[in-house]
Amino acid sequence: MTMNLNLNNGVTMPALGFGVFQAAPEETVAAVTTALETGYRLIDTAAAYGNEREVGEAIRRSGLSRDEIFIETKVWISDYGYDETLHAFEKSTGKLGVDRLDLLILHQALPSRFDLTVGAYRALERLLADGRVRAIGVSNFMTDHLDRLEAETSIVPAINQIEVHPYFQQRAVQNADSSAGTVTQAWSPIGGITAYRPNGASAFDDLTLKAIAAEHGKSPAQAMLRWHLQQGRSALPKSVRPARIAENFAVFDFELTADELAAIDALDTDVRRGPDPEDITIETFGREIPEA
Repeated sequence: MTMNLNLNNGVTMPALGFGVFQAAPEETVAAVTTALETGYRLIDTAAAYGNEREVGEAIRRSGLSRDEIFIETKVWISDYGYDETLHAFEKSTGKLGVDRLDLLILHQALPSRFDLTVGAYRALERLLADGRVRAIGVSNFMTDHLDRLEAETSIVPAINQIEVHPYFQQRAVQNADSSAGTVTQAWSPIGGITAYRPNGASAFDDLTLKAIAAEHGKSPAQAMLRWHLQQGRSALPKSVRPARIAENFAVFDFELTADELAAIDALDTDVRRGPDPEDITIETFGREIPEA
């Protein structure tokens, strides 16, 4: 059993996906192969991850038909601008070994050069109109970024991929997404990023999450993923360990109660663990994305 989400243009997408952020190229083929064997059908990668080619190789080895797999990737800020983003599509599809993407999104808002962001998004609109992508969206866009984009473009993003986990829920952004008909997609959905900061509390050790998970004979990670799914979000857990990949997918055989969902909601600290989208500039984060 899986769950699907209907995007605002009628495209159906698996709610639970498999992410490959920080997966080394030499680990990616095996990890994605395991994920596909486990049952994942949404694979999320990005030009900036440096592993699109390996994702494509795993998909080819899977024996699954192209229509069975939902491929999502992201354009990096160095390739923003209308013509540049059209070429970024060619680079990504060339590495993935496909001629069409299911979902193509902008990786960051790049507020310091939002003119380039607008040009990039207009290129996504062109790719959508031409049938080269099935859906388009954004990532790490805050409410003001969404407002600016709406004022200068025509198509509402199908997806906004942002940091969401029990300790950082970004409710204002989620509400803006919902009002616009945009699906919120969670990166670091099980709070792995909470364990990276010195002296920071890790969601995996949270007593509330442990207690809720124990009630269902599940792990805290599984409880967190179920929380996302029941609240209508897409979630992208990431692992390169087969046992963990399987565990993260085993979330369709139980349901959290309303009280349990509320208890997880109450864990929000409003502390961002990932980079602040306002700090992402070409000067500090720009990098060349290789050709296919």
